[in-house]
Amino acid sequence: MTGPRTRDERDALTIEIVFALVTAGLLAAVLYVAVASPALFGDLDRAHERAWQGAALAVAIAGFAIRLVRTLWLFSRQNR
Repeated sequence: MTGPRTRDERDALTIEIVFALVTAGLLAAVLYVAVASPALFGDLDRAHERAWQGAALAVAIAGFAIRLVRTLWLFSRQNR
């Protein structure tokens, strides 16, 4: 065990968590709009619109999770 974290280490971890959440949220929003754009801006019937939006939601969630985990994992590897 290395002992308790210093204040600087806690602050750096907090900043990294906020950074990871914000960038993952922005990536998810961009991915959602990119994938759902045919449904948002096109003239589709209701079934196709819902399918595009469902696919966009799945891609956005996956992008959010991957970005969040990758950012925090890289941060933890740098601090070893």
